[in-house]
Amino acid sequence: MAIKPIRDRILVEPLDKEVEKVGSLYVPDTAKEKPQQGKVIAVGEGSRDGDKIIPLTVKAGDKVLYGKYSGTEIKYDGKDYLILSENDVLAIID
Repeated sequence: MAIKPIRDRILVEPLDKEVEKVGSLYVPDTAKEKPQQGKVIAVGEGSRDGDKIIPLTVKAGDKVLYGKYSGTEIKYDGKDYLILSENDVLAIID
């Protein structure tokens, strides 16, 4: 991956929900809610406290739950990603 987050930032690939159907109608993309789950692709080195570096709790490969409007959306090599602060992560999903 050519994108390397810095400090307490993480790179997340949002996980798409299954195709939503209401009766026999498909819900268009514009009416769908934003995903709130994703897979961590890369993590920064951690936050600084003076001279010490505090490592992050999440690691690459973790599946996480994050706030609905958290982070910054980016597109890289045709895929959508999200750059979040570790503080925006609500939980790690097992």
